[in-house]
Amino acid sequence: MSARPPNESPDSRPRVDVAVGILQRRLDGQVLLAQRPAGKPYAGWWEFPGGKLERGESVEQALARELNEELGILVGPSSPYDAVEYDYPHAQVRLHFRLITDWQGEPRSREGQALIWQHPGAIEVAPLLPASIPVIDRLATQCRGAGASSRR
Repeated sequence: MSARPPNESPDSRPRVDVAVGILQRRLDGQVLLAQRPAGKPYAGWWEFPGGKLERGESVEQALARELNEELGILVGPSSPYDAVEYDYPHAQVRLHFRLITDWQGEPRSREGQALIWQHPGAIEVAPLLPASIPVIDRLATQCRGAGASSRR
């Protein structure tokens, strides 16, 4: 019996851990979505920003690095929001979603991706990466329950 590397799934597709940032503005509850650039799987699809964990990185470290590289921001504390496993044709992905309401700098595209702020209950861009949809639905439900007046 041979041992499989920890990042390989039984069907030989890689297993990938991804740190995902839900940047949510306190004032209006809108979240930042990024469009995947050309040359990447699912180019043109919309998602929350983030990226793969590198060997030895925690989710928080990977998220801070990725959001600085992609958006030019320094993130403050983040809170675990959800973990979603999704079976894409190219890989089995475990997405570690973290909620971020405090950051320094204005998010700007540093990798050619389009960016847009959207309210979770009124997402107008499409298509959305499938693994993001249940997270957006949960955010929308929470925003409806909290009401706009409770946001700073």
